[in-house]
Amino acid sequence: MAVGFAQWGNDLYTGRKSYDIVGKRRKFYIASVVIVLLSLVVLLTRGFNLGIEFRGGSEFTVSDVSTLSQQEALDAVASVAPAEQPRISSVGSSALRVQTAALDEDEVVAVRDALAAAYGVSADEVTSSFIGPSWGADVSGKALTGLVVFLVLVTLVMSVYFRAWRMAAAALVALFHDLIITAGVYALIGWEVTPATVIGFLTILGYSIYDTVVVFDKVRENTADITKQTRSTYAERANLAVNQTLVRSINTSVVALLPVASILFIGAFILGAGTLRDIALALFVGMAVGTYSSIFLATPLEVTLRMREPAIVEHTKTVLARRAEKVSAADGSGDTGAEDAETSQVQYVGQLSPGSHQGHAAQPRKRKGSR
Repeated sequence: MAVGFAQWGNDLYTGRKSYDIVGKRRKFYIASVVIVLLSLVVLLTRGFNLGIEFRGGSEFTVSDVSTLSQQEALDAVASVAPAEQPRISSVGSSALRVQTAALDEDEVVAVRDALAAAYGVSADEVTSSFIGPSWGADVSGKALTGLVVFLVLVTLVMSVYFRAWRMAAAALVALFHDLIITAGVYALIGWEVTPATVIGFLTILGYSIYDTVVVFDKVRENTADITKQTRSTYAERANLAVNQTLVRSINTSVVALLPVASILFIGAFILGAGTLRDIALALFVGMAVGTYSSIFLATPLEVTLRMREPAIVEHTKTVLARRAEKVSAADGSGDTGAEDAETSQVQYVGQLSPGSHQGHAAQPRKRKGSR
């Protein structure tokens, strides 16, 4: 299997095998738009389940309980604050977390004693804390500031590095695509948004941009001096770049997602609610979506923007016209056209294959029977 995968990757890199990702970009655009719209619908209808760090309130942790039943906690809180609707979650296999709105000091003591009595533990096994909403507001403000600064720096750096604003624009669209879908999945699952979640969202920004930059770097390499040749169009060269980096993107994603999936499983099903679960979900979804967008969205979108340039449009017409002339010549001269097509393809692959020099075409193999 490893040999087959390696051969598949080599065929993609040399051009012997190719997937027309750029040519079918409209389908991927439609898929991305549909998923983004669904994510926005979820965000607008369900919204985020904000954690206590953002909304503020009182929190109680009951340790060393013999049962994880939540009814006892509901009854204990109702005995002190009948109008309160607490949020209750398990922490591991022997603890419960109870979150309420802000309670005064007397109510905190009363709820703590009621929880201890309900679960048959001592009052020392029930800890309480109060979190003000101003802390969560400060975290949200810092996160938004960091996001804006990140986007500005990314736009400037990519525009300078690639010397093409279209690549920066395509990368930013892919970035927002990843963030919206990740946020939509998080809202759909309904897990609490905590500071760890915010950290996860900010982390996937870097991963998404990194994966996109790698692909764009190959696109730039393949499309250098594109208008000085007439064997292939800009879209075809960009599609080759996507195919050449496809295996690398898959390998990187698998290596990154496996440990994150393990953390997510441990945090969600073994340790219960907590920081590991919150950050791992955002990372897992964001990395998976980021891999998709770097392959099926960023480069096709960049090609769409470049295809609006007059020079690229004219070059594409020239390439297609010459290709049509060769087909017409082949129809009227036996298999000469087939041989020319084979020669053109070998020259194109040889020009972009490792070890070759730009502008020097590889020599085609001789046909059987020729000297």
